[in-house]
Amino acid sequence: MESTHMEASSSGAEQQSAQASAAEVSSSQEPDSPSSRAETSRRNAVQAKGKGLKRKADSITNDKSKKKKRKTSQRTIRPNYTVQEGEDMLLIISNISSGDSIWKPKRKGCKKKKKVKTKGKNKTSSLQKKRKPVKIKVAEESVDKRVDVDGVHADGFDRWGQSLPIEILVKIFRFAVLLDGAVPFLCRVGRVCRLWNGAASSPVLWRSASLGYCWIEPSRSQLPGTEQKIRNTIDWLAQNRLSQMRDFSLCHWKKHVDYVIERVSQCSPNLHSVKLSYCTGLTEKAFQSLGAGCRSLETLNVQHSEFHVDGLVSFLETYGNQIKSIYFTHSPKSDRLLSILSKGCCPELQLLEINTKLDGGYCQLPICIQALQIGCPKLQTLRLMNVTPVPKMIRNTPSSTSGFPLMEELCIATSSHSFMSDSDLSNVLHSSPNLRVLDLRGASRITATGLDALPCERLECLYWGLYFNTNTMVASKKGIHMLAQKWCNTLRELDLANQPFSEEDLEITMGHLAHGAGVDSFKSLNLSGTKITSSALRLLIGLTPALKYLNLSSCRYLPRGLKRIYHGQEDIQLLLDKLS
Repeated sequence: MESTHMEASSSGAEQQSAQASAAEVSSSQEPDSPSSRAETSRRNAVQAKGKGLKRKADSITNDKSKKKKRKTSQRTIRPNYTVQEGEDMLLIISNISSGDSIWKPKRKGCKKKKKVKTKGKNKTSSLQKKRKPVKIKVAEESVDKRVDVDGVHADGFDRWGQSLPIEILVKIFRFAVLLDGAVPFLCRVGRVCRLWNGAASSPVLWRSASLGYCWIEPSRSQLPGTEQKIRNTIDWLAQNRLSQMRDFSLCHWKKHVDYVIERVSQCSPNLHSVKLSYCTGLTEKAFQSLGAGCRSLETLNVQHSEFHVDGLVSFLETYGNQIKSIYFTHSPKSDRLLSILSKGCCPELQLLEINTKLDGGYCQLPICIQALQIGCPKLQTLRLMNVTPVPKMIRNTPSSTSGFPLMEELCIATSSHSFMSDSDLSNVLHSSPNLRVLDLRGASRITATGLDALPCERLECLYWGLYFNTNTMVASKKGIHMLAQKWCNTLRELDLANQPFSEEDLEITMGHLAHGAGVDSFKSLNLSGTKITSSALRLLIGLTPALKYLNLSSCRYLPRGLKRIYHGQEDIQLLLDKLS
């Protein structure tokens, strides 16, 4: 830069001297002489040379200033995530798309080595040499000298980890286990430090464990090494963590189900509940080992799992005396399970649930209610989820029995039509005075008169909504006010979705509920698709302080803007203000 300025200054001096000499010559010579013309051309050339040097110097200075500006202006680094605040949580949304290179693994051995031929000999040498590790020096300005890093690690974190009582840490872990389960939470926090490992090993935290299939995708085949790792993991968990376990759940396992059940039954003698969800390959050997090793087993859930029905039947015949709850999915072999239960192999049974998938279509289940009442006299909960019971008779079975005297919950809910009639419902509940929950969603042939004839005087929840397209097959179109008058003192939840009751009938019903003794505890009401009016709603909402759920969607007799679902007391109070 200095040399450039020196050249420019020297050229300027030469230009001034040339101009002076030219002026002297021009004063002495004539203007049209050849010598004067030569001198003028020489003077113009010198001026052009000086201008070129000045432009070159200016361009060099401009380029260097631009480079300096580029170096000083640094791009701000944007994070690869976005944090959005919701009602009760923080949502962390990634800004990295699936096509970015961060998700693509680096390919090894892709760089080709260039070959260099030497003179005289055909030798190849790679141009790429091994790079030496670069030592990064941290500037002293970037480190705060006031902070003692060693003191923080030694006095702060280490002291907190050593002085925290393990009882408090166990209580903290218990809240996390209740939300997310023991696995893999306790396995991960146990690797933090010795204190956390000791807290995570507490038997109190391992009383309930759920193992999901997290080693390999179910559709892929497993190598022998992977299978051995899975078995080693199960062995270690069974010996070191699951000795005091009471509730065990196995989900989405396609292999090793028998091995897991055998190991758990051997190491968990206090097991009370076993749940197998979406598992395959369960054989009779696993059921027998479960019954022989777990003498305290009371609950068995095999819904949506593939198992040998013969193995479960033999298990119930041998160890059915200790079973109190059974869950299974409807299948062509469900008749065998029901027949075993009706024979009295599970006399202590209190809960029976049979379900199927919602997209399974119309599903019929032949069942003899009288035989089931004789075989399971202590049954308290009977749930037939999306399954339509079809009554059948068995030889040498009396037509009238003692029923279910301890029945508290009956659920016969389906998304399609249920052809259960008033007489069928009476055969089930003719001697069940303690019934609290009655779920008849989809039961279009049940009438209000049949419900009013039941001996249930303290019903708390009535679900009688219809969730199909047409109401042509609905048998009950009046009389809902009789049920409200009967159960106004005890009713807490009511579902009348799409029921074709008249507006006068619904208004009388709302009046009975509003003036009943249980109005302070009434908390849920579903009137979707009904003929409810604004005046009937105003009467009920103004006198129910505990109402937290109100469904008014598709109600044609209400003004626009009010046909929606309301959650919470504040939202319902705003509705009351609009109705007033």
